[in-house]
Amino acid sequence: MALTPEAKVKKKLSKELTDLGAYYFYPATGGYGRSGIPDIVGCHKGWFFGFECKAGTNQLTALQKRELVAIREAGGFSLKVNELAIPEAISLLTMLGDRGK
Repeated sequence: MALTPEAKVKKKLSKELTDLGAYYFYPATGGYGRSGIPDIVGCHKGWFFGFECKAGTNQLTALQKRELVAIREAGGFSLKVNELAIPEAISLLTMLGDRGK
């Protein structure tokens, strides 16, 4: 079965996070969790992060925006990531990790 464009972004970003040594997972809400939770959440060198994966120019929903903002307001790092933004996301996460917490 072929991967959806968004699944390709998740797969590539996951590989980069694994290579970086980050702890991460894909939250499964299944109707029991909060709506809008990012596709990938985790921690790297003391920094909590949430990445919402989008293909191409697909936009965030209002609930997704709310959750990404809430993560930032709580002191974490959050970002919408498409296939072109994966290097930037990893670079920023690396930079934060190098600064320490």
